[in-house]
Amino acid sequence: MNKKIRTALISVFDKDGLDEIIPLLNKENVHVYSTGGTYKFLQGKIDQLTKVEDITGYPSILGGRVKTLHPAVFGGILAMRNDDHLSQIAEYKIPAMDLVVVDLYPFEKTVASSDKESEIIEKIDIGGISLIRAAAKNFNDVVVIPSKDQYADLVTILNAGAETEKATRKKLAAKAFDISSHYDTAIFNYIDSEEEEEVKPLKLSFKNPQVLRYGENPHQQGFYFGEMESMFHKIAGKQLSFNNLVDVDAAVQLMAEFKDEKCAFAIMKHTNACGLAIRPTVLEAWKGALAGDPVSAFGGILICNSAIDLATAQEIDKIFYEVLIAPSFDQAAQEFLTKKPKRILLEINHYERQPKTFKSILNGVIVQDTDLKADLKQEMKVVTNARPTQEQLSDLEFASKVAKHLKSNTIVLARDQQLLGMGCGQTSRVDACKQAIDKAGRMGFELANCVMASDAFFPFPDCVEIGYEAGVRAVVQPGGSIKDQASIDYCNEQNLPMVFTSTRHFKH
Repeated sequence: MNKKIRTALISVFDKDGLDEIIPLLNKENVHVYSTGGTYKFLQGKIDQLTKVEDITGYPSILGGRVKTLHPAVFGGILAMRNDDHLSQIAEYKIPAMDLVVVDLYPFEKTVASSDKESEIIEKIDIGGISLIRAAAKNFNDVVVIPSKDQYADLVTILNAGAETEKATRKKLAAKAFDISSHYDTAIFNYIDSEEEEEVKPLKLSFKNPQVLRYGENPHQQGFYFGEMESMFHKIAGKQLSFNNLVDVDAAVQLMAEFKDEKCAFAIMKHTNACGLAIRPTVLEAWKGALAGDPVSAFGGILICNSAIDLATAQEIDKIFYEVLIAPSFDQAAQEFLTKKPKRILLEINHYERQPKTFKSILNGVIVQDTDLKADLKQEMKVVTNARPTQEQLSDLEFASKVAKHLKSNTIVLARDQQLLGMGCGQTSRVDACKQAIDKAGRMGFELANCVMASDAFFPFPDCVEIGYEAGVRAVVQPGGSIKDQASIDYCNEQNLPMVFTSTRHFKH
């Protein structure tokens, strides 16, 4: 059944957008009730305007903390349009409210811009959230506009004679509960952030989903919930796909390990690094990364920690890639690269790394701390008679950081701050080792005097044996196997330095 809007309660923090609605309310002879700053804004603009205080009999008190929390307000919103409820509100001279318009205090923006607890707490909206929930509960009779983002819906309703169908009211009610639950989640996560509980409730809420072309595969629907604009400035290119986003995330997490190096360049494919190098110049870093696997680089995600210049852009342009990420692009480089409009160019503002990661499995969710532990050379423990040189230690740190971001089981071979070969996603560490050696050979690398990194301990000395025979001359691994000594003994026999990090980096 259609319902006509004859009365409205308006209480908004942000007054932007009201000027478009005001003449439409006047045209439909809607009687408006309002409080505080909203009342002052509407005064002289709305033909029929009444202060909420005039129906409650109470002024705004406690510095504005209590304005609308009164039966004379909520009775008019929650009253069902039947004889019993209508007679009760008539007895107490409570006007029925057909429309409730609210825009909440900007709690999340305040958290983001202030570290003053008192200021943040004052931006927890009580009256507004209560109005939203009450109006949404009574959607059979009441229209709720829960934020300024729904003003366009109200304009449409008013232009259509201020009448609504139940389906429209129910849809707006669903949006209202979406907004109220998101608001409460943000408040909970702020208030609970310093509580020392062993296990905290998992409460997540993301607004404004971006519809993707499809998910991981064309038959799967896909969405992205997040604010890409806070991390990246998109210069050019088509819409990022589901797989692009997953790879971009992997690229950012990897490059966060090397963001402070001189010039680091990485090439990602299916979330794994197939090329990575650190060099004095961006062009040299690109060439070093590409040498790691020029075949897999086709259609990959490229990321650099330094500005892209024209010379490097011209070299990059010789292959097909999906996304190129850098902190900036020289004007000439940008003009050159944007000649191919589908190629995605992203300027990264910062390397955001979430403190927690989670994954839906079975009938629930698993949550863990994000692996933010970096294996630094000064923290590595030498466990062999032979000690690695400073150059080897630098390469061991480089290789271990790369291994951390590859799918387990993984082995990394590196030399002179360059990825030579990697084996990843293997069911045995020996297979990963053999894959890394084979790949390095196919890419034309000699493995003499390279280093080897493993994401987890060696249960047997077979990998160090295979690596040594291939040219490995220093090894880094977490250690922790009951048979660590077997690997140590082999290394001592070969005068091969090995260090332990004491940190495993499984990645599944």
